[in-house]
Formats: sequence, C-alpha cells, structure tokens
Amino acid sequence: MPEGHLIHRHAREQHAALAGHVVRAAGPQGRFDARPYDGRALAGVEAVGKHLLYHFEDGLPAIHVHLGMRGIFLRYDDPAAEPRRGTRLRLATGEVAYDLIAPSRCEPLGAPGVGALFASLGPDPLREDASAPEAVRRLTAFRGPIGAGVLDQGVWAGLGNAWRAELLFLLGLHPGTRGLDAETALRLWEAAVTYLALGRDAGQVVSDPAAPDERWVYKRERCRRCGTPVETWQLASRTAYACPLDQPAPYEV
Repeated sequence: MPEGHLIHRHAREQHAALAGHVVRAAGPQGRFDARPYDGRALAGVEAVGKHLLYHFEDGLPAIHVHLGMRGIFLRYDDPAAEPRRGTRLRLATGEVAYDLIAPSRCEPLGAPGVGALFASLGPDPLREDASAPEAVRRLTAFRGPIGAGVLDQGVWAGLGNAWRAELLFLLGLHPGTRGLDAETALRLWEAAVTYLALGRDAGQVVSDPAAPDERWVYKRERCRRCGTPVETWQLASRTAYACPLDQPAPYEV
C-alpha cells in the first residue's frame, strides 16, 4: 500500500497540473459517476495520511480516493489517449490526463464526510497544520507497543510498514517498546517530519540521505549498519523488522 509520502507526492503533482482548471471528468469503468464533476473547476487536491481529496468549486462534494493495496495513477501528457481498461476515474485538462485504476475507494464525500475523515486520523507529518504536541500526546497515550502505535492511522496518519521499520531503527527503538516518554515521542515525530519529506520529494522511502536507495533493516537479511541478522516477526498484522544490536528489545515485548 502506498504510504503517506507517495500520497502527498501525488497530491502535489496533481494540484500543480489540475487546480484552477476546468476539468473533463469521466468514469470509464462505470463504477464511479463522474458526470457531476465534468466541466467543473477543480479548486485543489490535498492529501491527509493515505487519503486524497479533490475539491471542486460550486459546492460539489469532494472526491475521496484511497489507493489501498492495488491502486495506481497513470499520467498521460496527451489527454486524448484512450484510458486503460479498468480506469475508475479520469481527470483531464487540455494538457494532461490522470487515470485512477483499482483504488479501494473512489467516492463523493460532502463536508460532513470530509470532517469525519479528518477526525478519524491522527496528525500527518507532511501537513503544515499538524500539531507536534498532539502527535506526542497520541503516541504516548497509546497502550500497545510502539510498532503498533505508529501504524495506527488514528495515532499518526500516513506511516506504513517501511517507515515504521526505518524510523524506529534511526532512533534505536525496538518495535515492541511500550510506554514511550514524551521526549522520545517528540524525537520520533521530528524524524518522521524530516524523513517523510525527503521521501515525498524523492518518490521513495529515504532513511539515509547519503544512500537514498538503501534501507537500514526493512526487507533486509542483515542490518546495513552493523551486519547483525535482522529479526522479523508479526506485529499489528505486518512484518516487523529490527536489528537486535541497534534496537535492543525491552524486557517485555
């Protein structure tokens, strides 16, 4: 599933290309009725966590998109190009077209629904309106292991398994650690803000700016720092990764 850095990258690119333009909207697959949006001006595209919102003028409901596990976007510099089979939504101007394929959600969402979506999510490290004190409060209040907390979208929005593995490694935190103190939670939040921005700009998870294509422990057999075999286990329904030397386990995991 695309993590928050890629969703924000999509939002930034599509906002630059589509916002302020009257768009041609179509639902070639037949599973989304795009007719109310066809020929309307797109006011903006924003990301929150792993969600995209397309805001239109004239009081139309937003279009809410969640890519899920299989969703992708295709960009066409020739907006007359035929959409690929299975395209749920096409948004196009005279210069560019974006096709949305296989999302888990593509739906109209009115103001109450948008408000409920935001209320369900924790602070997003890539949003300027995110509150660091609120991020710290939510993470320190989480009762389970830190490795489950950072994946809980109601605690922090946008992080997925790759960022969990790499950020916890960078701070020397074992995913099974419980009872995080406020100072450590703030350091973790600040790392998320810094590194997710690098990932958004690069289009991939970046946990070492000196070697942006490398990972420290995520999907590695050995820790890239010390060479110790990486430990893996299931935590919050995802595979957790940790270096037993650089991320010593707490007494109780």
